[in-house]
Amino acid sequence: MNIKRKLIDLSYLKSMAGDSKELINEMIGIFISQIPEFISQMKSYYEDKDWKNLGLIAHKAKSSVAIMGMEDQSVLLKELELECKNENTDNSNYKEYIDKFERDCDIALQELEKVIKSK
Repeated sequence: MNIKRKLIDLSYLKSMAGDSKELINEMIGIFISQIPEFISQMKSYYEDKDWKNLGLIAHKAKSSVAIMGMEDQSVLLKELELECKNENTDNSNYKEYIDKFERDCDIALQELEKVIKSK
């Protein structure tokens, strides 16, 4: 049996929004609109070897995924952020972080679309 674990957990968002469906949907909408921009910026900064800005966008994205309960991705983005700040770090694994972020967000966006449609 293949049990698929959800990437999102809206418990934190619901507790912060006081179960306001309007606010929850608004926050989900913001997240959905931010993700393509985060991915685009990460790829661009990676291609330009702009580690400082890659770290800054990882920090910004980390906050967004944390609100949606994507704890594993939040941890990975924190690692990427810290590695980008350390100029002596080997940057060969940055693409893996970005690719995983993109894959996880694709799944999360599908999950969130279902959440919005079910309300």
